[in-house]
Amino acid sequence: MYDILIVGSGLFGSVFARCAAEHGKKCLVIEKRDNIGGNCYTKKSTSGIDVHMYGPHIFHTNDKFIWDWVNRFAEFEHTAFSPVANNNGKIYSLPFNMWTFNQLWGVETAHEAKEKIKSQSYTLAPKNSLENHAISSVGKTIYNKLIKGYTKKQWGVDPSELPASIIKRLPLRFEWDSRYFNDKYEGIPINGYTSMIENILDHENIDIQLNTCYLQNKHSLNKYANTIVYTGPIDAYFNYSEGDLNYRSLRWEHRQYDQDVFQGCAVMNYTDEDTPYTRVIEHKLFLKANRPKVKSTVISVEYPDEYSRGKEAYYPCYDEESKSRYSKYKEMALKEKNVIFGGRLAEYKYYDMHQVIASALNKSKKFLSDANKIR
Repeated sequence: MYDILIVGSGLFGSVFARCAAEHGKKCLVIEKRDNIGGNCYTKKSTSGIDVHMYGPHIFHTNDKFIWDWVNRFAEFEHTAFSPVANNNGKIYSLPFNMWTFNQLWGVETAHEAKEKIKSQSYTLAPKNSLENHAISSVGKTIYNKLIKGYTKKQWGVDPSELPASIIKRLPLRFEWDSRYFNDKYEGIPINGYTSMIENILDHENIDIQLNTCYLQNKHSLNKYANTIVYTGPIDAYFNYSEGDLNYRSLRWEHRQYDQDVFQGCAVMNYTDEDTPYTRVIEHKLFLKANRPKVKSTVISVEYPDEYSRGKEAYYPCYDEESKSRYSKYKEMALKEKNVIFGGRLAEYKYYDMHQVIASALNKSKKFLSDANKIR
């Protein structure tokens, strides 16, 4: 018998388990895959390169408490993530900054860049769409070369039909600064995310059981503990009773080459519509000081994919229908006794890693506080 059954060994489940275990709660973490880590899972290649199997993860936060917390379990190398864009063979700096503007128009000052963007900016319609917001913010040249094709591939929908909120996360800088994130703390675990999560789960009060599907064995597994922490898809938990939530999925092709470097940057985005994939990731280039010294490199090619049951759900699609369905599932979740819903899938929310950890810390703190009150 356990105090808590935790469904999923990604960041939310692992952090919740660690916090509860440190307060004397016996936890069983179950995972449907044959490895821990959720979508943060990194796998060592034969040459010792940590491959981000479900897409690149760069840890970043302004919260010192969160940064100190993860550094208990991993040594990080400081990074400054700077992806590049490839549009029909021409390379541009990302996110949009003075290097980008110089590459596009030859401008050298922020004033020139702003005037150029202003001359190309206009409002298409009152609709608050991604297309409308992008053109009014950065102009038609940047929109057509660096946003439109990538976005259409990524979401499978014309940008005029997508909400503006999707593009608002992308920085715009009138400085010669190509860093994607502005956070005070940014880094990659030197030994990979799997090692970090192994360390988080390494506690005498935590047991782990792989290759175990909770939803297929719900009745028997619920007998293991009085409290359930569920991190899977919320619509699946309720047997899709209110309909399927809308997601986008991805598929990956991983390739290893016997050469020092393949593309020369960690992430290259392909922004034209004709290229079927959206990104190519070269994993060992995330690190510099601690990069494996091998004449080998591993790349992953990312293809957007339609989501259906059984595929991995990566990005919530916040269309009106899904918002309405999720609100119903959320109401149902509030009525579930002794079940805590957390993480991207259970909360139908796009979380960065530091936000997932903060949510797990807060919810575990509340759970432990409530448990002490009951006693």
